[in-house]
Amino acid sequence: MSKNTVDSYASDLHFFFEFLQQQEVSTVDAITPELARSFLAACYQKNINSRSNARRLSALRAFFDYLVVHQIRLDNPVADIDSPKIVSGLPGILTVTEVDQMLVLPKKQSPLILRNWAMLHLLYATGIRVSELVTLPVRDCSVTSGHVRVLGKGDKERMIPFNETAGKRIDDYLSTARPSLLGKRTSPYLFVTGRGGKMTRHRFWQILKEIVAAQGIAKPVSPKTMRHSFATHLLAGGADLRAVQMMLGHTDIATTQIYTHVDKGRAKELHQRFHPRG
Repeated sequence: MSKNTVDSYASDLHFFFEFLQQQEVSTVDAITPELARSFLAACYQKNINSRSNARRLSALRAFFDYLVVHQIRLDNPVADIDSPKIVSGLPGILTVTEVDQMLVLPKKQSPLILRNWAMLHLLYATGIRVSELVTLPVRDCSVTSGHVRVLGKGDKERMIPFNETAGKRIDDYLSTARPSLLGKRTSPYLFVTGRGGKMTRHRFWQILKEIVAAQGIAKPVSPKTMRHSFATHLLAGGADLRAVQMMLGHTDIATTQIYTHVDKGRAKELHQRFHPRG
């Protein structure tokens, strides 16, 4: 499996182990189907969606299968728990006004702020995945040509342009903030932490949540929200579907077509709101 999949499963098990600690369960033999169901119920109460819960259950099944194979436990307590039904809904997006609100650079600036807003601008300007953003080598981002070279899923390479504003934010970060964050250290990655280390998906997620709260955006926003908004806004502006497919790195154009459905949904909403017989 890919590193991202392994990391996701490890994260799911970590949440389960934390739950067990809270329940004062210290041995694998003490884990019952009822306890596993209580864990999933607790996830729902924290507004974890059905897709994430299905993955968590899958991680638990694999974990307990491993314990059974190695004779650490006799049975799998989650074997008979049904996976939650995954509702395939349209992706959440931001309006152009909301994106503009998020992208405004704060008056008080620091190396970390310059880095955070450079990441945010690049994410929205290119629609790249958060895993691609945090692992982007500095050599693969050209402010001069306004392009990033991304090695995506299946090691497929794609070149994605970005606008002048994003280029300006990246240039400011590269010229002042990044050298300050690195000090005497070196890094092959474009975006580095306050200690000069490699940025992680989890840390960027935290940064994004902080920016959303500070900018007064009421909607739930994730890195995927920025990617969905990028695609939807491009198509709404008249961009070619296959060009958007290429930039997103989708193998099947049917995956990209969901964004045309998002735009149709917006058109229907506007029609109902403003048409005399809507």
